[in-house]
Amino acid sequence: MEREAETLSGGEAQRIRLASQIGTKLSGTLYVLDEPTIGLHERDTERLIGTLKSLRDQSNTVIVVEHDEETIFASDFLVDLGPFAGKNGGEVVATGETNKLVNPSGRITSLTLDYLKGKRKIEVPSRRTKTTEKIKLIGARANNLKNVDVEIPLRKLVCISGVSGSGKSTLLHDVLYKNLQRIKSRINAPLEHLSKLFGNEYIDKLVMVDQSPIGRSPRSNPATYTGTSII
Repeated sequence: MEREAETLSGGEAQRIRLASQIGTKLSGTLYVLDEPTIGLHERDTERLIGTLKSLRDQSNTVIVVEHDEETIFASDFLVDLGPFAGKNGGEVVATGETNKLVNPSGRITSLTLDYLKGKRKIEVPSRRTKTTEKIKLIGARANNLKNVDVEIPLRKLVCISGVSGSGKSTLLHDVLYKNLQRIKSRINAPLEHLSKLFGNEYIDKLVMVDQSPIGRSPRSNPATYTGTSII
């Protein structure tokens, strides 16, 4: 209650807006949400699903564009578009009650349904690349970060996870990226929100891809921008 609005994460702000809608006790309303679980921790996703169900139970209709498996399973009805992306998409490939469509014995199939039924899955690599190079952050402190130390191995795919509002974006953008950018730009200024940074000599170039639209359309994302969505 004491935090300023600009310090709220996207997930926190979204849940506040949805909670305010529940408080209005409106009924007969159509709510349209575009990827509401994006960037949310599993705990926060579960809470969000509960909020969406509460809106539904007040005699409202809730439509979400969603990729999150738990949210799809929690839905009453599913419309699956495809069969692929771009010029190879734009068709309704499956529609019906969700519990029937995701039933492994169901006859209707699609790329999305194959994953939901467990017929397809993302394989976990059996071997990992070993490296000794790393970035080390000492005394990171901004917003919710409480003077933490973090080591990040290089030449790897690294995931920063945590519940909504725990400081993930702050650590990545305000601490790691901004300070590395300052060092690489040879700006003679003290570190911000950080006591020490080690390992910058291993980095040649910085590229930040945040949640703001990229490309010519606000619907663009890293997949559409790089072309991987049409592979």
